[in-house]
Amino acid sequence: MMILALALAMAAGSDTPDYRNSANWLCRPGRQDACAADLSTTVVAADGARRVEPFKAARAPQFDCFYVYPTISLDPTPNSDMIPGPEEKRVAQFQVARFGANCRVFAPVYRQVTLTALRSLMGGGAPAIDRDMAYRDVKAAWDDYMAHDNKGRGVVLIGHSQGSLILTQLVAREIDGKPAQKQLVSAMLIGSSVPVPIGKDVGGIFPTIPLCRSADQAGCVITYASFRADSPPPAGSRFARGDRPGVEAGCTNPAALGGGRAVAHAYLNAGGNMLIPGPAEAWSKDGAPVATPFVSVPGLISTECVDRDGFNYLAVTVNADPADARTDTIPGDVKVGNAILKDWGLHLIDMNLAQGDLVDLTARQYRAWAKKR
Repeated sequence: MMILALALAMAAGSDTPDYRNSANWLCRPGRQDACAADLSTTVVAADGARRVEPFKAARAPQFDCFYVYPTISLDPTPNSDMIPGPEEKRVAQFQVARFGANCRVFAPVYRQVTLTALRSLMGGGAPAIDRDMAYRDVKAAWDDYMAHDNKGRGVVLIGHSQGSLILTQLVAREIDGKPAQKQLVSAMLIGSSVPVPIGKDVGGIFPTIPLCRSADQAGCVITYASFRADSPPPAGSRFARGDRPGVEAGCTNPAALGGGRAVAHAYLNAGGNMLIPGPAEAWSKDGAPVATPFVSVPGLISTECVDRDGFNYLAVTVNADPADARTDTIPGDVKVGNAILKDWGLHLIDMNLAQGDLVDLTARQYRAWAKKR
């Protein structure tokens, strides 16, 4: 979740972790780790009927996913150590493990700017954060993956917030216009602002890699920052805007890449959020508990990219209906105490709001990528 400067230094460092050591990966194929967590989902229909949807991992996935997690570490230092805590494992379960339905998942541990440091910055502090360190670690992990694991396979890059910002720099410096671009199935850079010229799909930070405008398009970028439709980004919002005149934040709606409003296939946390575990929410008006880690509410949530007042964002509508047996709202706001920080939007659930759509897109984009080979 840390908003890093887009210009991350490329200074070479000899202190980067050894990614040949499997302990330096949060997720890798063929082992029981954070991405092997329980992903079972309670599907709650409009009439209140329920069923449990089990998760099925791909037996022989044909492509890979390389994931960089958001600001989540509760380590007391400005940058985290290389020992993943419960919070890193939890965010992998919430954000990327489900992609294992289609791909091999690689997720490096890295010395990110911590949530502790973010809170200090928001409170007016000046922690001695090392932004370059986080990038160098991810770059080293990517280099190790490409040298030892990729072997010509297609790869989807997946990141959220701090992870997206780091991957944005990785794509700009190491992939766009380089040999590695041939392996790029897509880049899902969620919860950050990927700059493009106003009204254009290509340019800005990526000279040759466009925004995705079709589910059957490969080698492109999916990006958005989500806000409630009835609570758009306020002036000064940290997301969904360009960083200079003539540039805007790209927005692609995973439920309708071609544009317009569509029903989103969300997989929401049954209780709590990626930062704080919590008891299950009341997902139906009868208050019946949900016993699985995730809940799906078909038809309840719609999404649409909206360009308004200098912001280009994913507007999220809860299709509340008095005749619907389900909840008329969803959690996901960033709060301090009981105060909602409206400039953060629905940052905590950016990934979950369209997770089913994103997972499905990886398979379609891989097929499009493979046809070009």
